[in-house]
Amino acid sequence: MAGGKETTRQKMINIMYLVLLAMLALNVSDTILNAFKNINDSLDSSRTNVSTSIDQLFTAFQNTKLKEEPGRAQPIWDKANQAKKYADDLNGYIQQLKQQFNTAGGGIDPETGDLKERGNQDIAQGIMINAKEGEKLKAKINETREKLIALLEAEDRKHVSFSLEAKDAEKSIEGKKKWEDINFGEGTPLTAANTVLTKIQSDTRNAEAEIVKKLFGNMDKSLVNLDQFAAVAVAPTSYVIQGQPYSAQVFLTASDSKSSPEISVGGGRLAIKDGKGTYTGGTGSVGVFKWVGTIRVKQTDGQIKEYRTPEQTYQVAKPSATVSPDKMNVIYAGIPNPFSVSAAGFPLESVKASISGGSMSGSNGKYSVSVGGDQIGKTLNINVTANNAGKTVNLGSQQFRVKALPTPKAFIKGKSGGNVELEWLARSGAIETQLDDFVFDIKYKVIRFNATFINPRSDAVNIPNSGGSFSGQIKGALNSIKPGATVIFKDIIAEGPDGRQKNLDGITFTAK
Repeated sequence: MAGGKETTRQKMINIMYLVLLAMLALNVSDTILNAFKNINDSLDSSRTNVSTSIDQLFTAFQNTKLKEEPGRAQPIWDKANQAKKYADDLNGYIQQLKQQFNTAGGGIDPETGDLKERGNQDIAQGIMINAKEGEKLKAKINETREKLIALLEAEDRKHVSFSLEAKDAEKSIEGKKKWEDINFGEGTPLTAANTVLTKIQSDTRNAEAEIVKKLFGNMDKSLVNLDQFAAVAVAPTSYVIQGQPYSAQVFLTASDSKSSPEISVGGGRLAIKDGKGTYTGGTGSVGVFKWVGTIRVKQTDGQIKEYRTPEQTYQVAKPSATVSPDKMNVIYAGIPNPFSVSAAGFPLESVKASISGGSMSGSNGKYSVSVGGDQIGKTLNINVTANNAGKTVNLGSQQFRVKALPTPKAFIKGKSGGNVELEWLARSGAIETQLDDFVFDIKYKVIRFNATFINPRSDAVNIPNSGGSFSGQIKGALNSIKPGATVIFKDIIAEGPDGRQKNLDGITFTAK
């Protein structure tokens, strides 16, 4: 490429080749760019989940503490909203920087889902370093951090662990010490810089979540006035299967781990943990059982105050299940049979069903059962189980008979024979099938038939036909019949959705 006499065209090619090599040396591989894009998407998803969690914290606090104890809760509520405002301000500021990246980077490439100029190593440096946006962002991050921490009590500030902070490096990293140079300096692809901004947004939401949790948690640190307590008994369910344990918690509302009440049921004392006692009732026999919990608490003046729970009831039943067909009391071979399956006392998602001799698909109480033609005349079992506290419980089974699909009737234009107009017959074009009073809307396909034409004072003519539609030969014969002629359609073979063929009754028409 360097020696000998070269044409002008060859010199141009060589120059272009050198330029291409230079460009390749500057480009970042798609593998690395895709990795940054994947990290960015993961961070963005995490940020969304944290935001949802924060919203749930606010909703729960507003619906409970703020309503029950507004005097104590309002200052905490105000601080939590202030933390949300600080985080929103920083998040919005970063979003503006990402919009600048988007504009300078040519928007989003629909093929990669990333910025069109994602490999560009000049855009981020131009905005964040040359235009000083990196310095501003660093100051904004640290300012937000201090504002969030200032919302906490002195003791809580010692345990802050969130990573929202922009600090310069103590030791040089590739010749860089400033935070903005390390994250957005020379050689940083645009998609990498965009990922850094997404990480800061994620750190912001995590910092907000930590502050809000600590603020709302302060509601539970104060002493409780036992005079305002009410005895509560909570059981996961009042319906249990024979042999399975029945358990319930008996505790004081708003109690904390420091409370040590005496809790008993039927004269028997319960073990206490974190101010709560757990009662386990017997389930060895079937029936309805009732119980009342008694809670005795020592007041600050030394007196003992007693609280009683409302009467609790639980029922112990034998294992049972309900399996009901949606449209019939048998299973038809060759077609999907819809079934509803449920079990008293169990949520639908925990109930499972299976069948012997066939297949069963579906969930949440709705299933489809399919069996083959080889099961016709047999009796199959549908078995039902449920998940109870991590264990599989057999709830029983029910038997169903397997029947073949019924044989349909043949029709021509809605008629199954009789005296008809000559023109009516001539205009007919196919044999159709129909099932009378059947619960499923299924269709049979006519495979073949024979048609016999008997005109007055003429010999009978028999014409075979393939399929349900009339062939040209049959149409011609229909157009040539005379009044008083008889047309017999017989040997009609139809195939159902189960693949089984049936011989249908013939139909006879007399032309008027």
